[in-house]
Amino acid sequence: MAAITLSELTKVYATGVKALDSLDLEVADGEFVVLVGPSGCGKTTALRMVAGLELITSGTVSFGGRVVNAVSPRHRDVAMVFQNYALYPHLSVYENIGFALENKKVAKVERDRRVRDAASVLGLTELLGRKPRQLSGGQRQRVAMGRAIVREPAVFLMDEPLSNLDAKLRVQMRSEVLRVQRSLGAATLYVTHDQTEAMTMGDRVAVLRGGVLQQYGTPRDLYDRPENVFVATFIGSPSMNLYEAGVGAAGASGTTPTVALGSQRLTLPAPVAARVAGYQGRKIIVGVRPEDLAVSSGAGPGAALVADVRRVEVLGSEQHVYFSVDATPAGGAGTGAASADEAGAADILGGSAPNGVARVDPRSAVAVAVAVRAGRRVTFAVDPAGCTSSIPTPAARSADPGV
Repeated sequence: MAAITLSELTKVYATGVKALDSLDLEVADGEFVVLVGPSGCGKTTALRMVAGLELITSGTVSFGGRVVNAVSPRHRDVAMVFQNYALYPHLSVYENIGFALENKKVAKVERDRRVRDAASVLGLTELLGRKPRQLSGGQRQRVAMGRAIVREPAVFLMDEPLSNLDAKLRVQMRSEVLRVQRSLGAATLYVTHDQTEAMTMGDRVAVLRGGVLQQYGTPRDLYDRPENVFVATFIGSPSMNLYEAGVGAAGASGTTPTVALGSQRLTLPAPVAARVAGYQGRKIIVGVRPEDLAVSSGAGPGAALVADVRRVEVLGSEQHVYFSVDATPAGGAGTGAASADEAGAADILGGSAPNGVARVDPRSAVAVAVAVRAGRRVTFAVDPAGCTSSIPTPAARSADPGV
């Protein structure tokens, strides 16, 4: 039985704004599930409804099969870690961690045991006598987690707990949060807008947009098999290159489909050709991950894309090559799409703005030989394995372009 079950969970505010629309979600016992999406997508609202801090318009929240809609927050057996630490500045670390237990009149011996056990798990034993002002940001966040741990809840709820930390500390704290959660084995709902956190921490990830669940699955599923254009562009950095395209026939028999991207025609590997065979004569959306584009010498079999390089970002072990092709970007601009400034500059310089990006190993022999730089025309080989990971068109919306 799932530890947390959300069934058709809906929230409509008095103003008529629908913050959450029929959310269905299950979190297994001990599972770490991440709610991710852009600001205003409803993820924090969902978390607050699970905690009992937000009234439910319709639908149900269940813990272990028991509906808790009418149960007060203090009796839901949940512990919540917020974005701000909310520590009492006049209390020591020991007193902050044990504050809730003292309020609940837990016996002093038991309270001391729980506080010291939590401090040991979080590496705070040597800091129990300090005040919050004497702690670093990461230490304060661990104290906030300790305050939740001592309650020994069945469910953990975390609302962007790492967003106030610097980038390096966030990476360290991801491992810390996961280590603590695994040691306790509690079902956890974690909210973030950072897709890197979602992908590295979640056993499963729920992607929300406008209050509607877009896809729920493992990080690998979301990356390799996105169910729609939004998930394809939201998951992955740089995001997937998406273009409008047409499917036509090629070869003597006229049965082997090819894909037309602007003036270019891609020859597809067999698995992808079979997938798009039913779309001949129709418009589709082609998606290619940046890492599935490799600088090519221009020779050799397989799908290839000729592009004009507009700028190159050197990141040490890799470089991002922003390019333009004469194909129409689909589903809104992704990472490689042009900003207004870039578009204006492209007009002045007589070129076109970038509408795609490739992640390239600058140390590869071909990349060195071709000398990729702005202003050059480059051929990218398209990895057939990447091509097989495409976005299905739901049968109920067969009139829409497929991917």
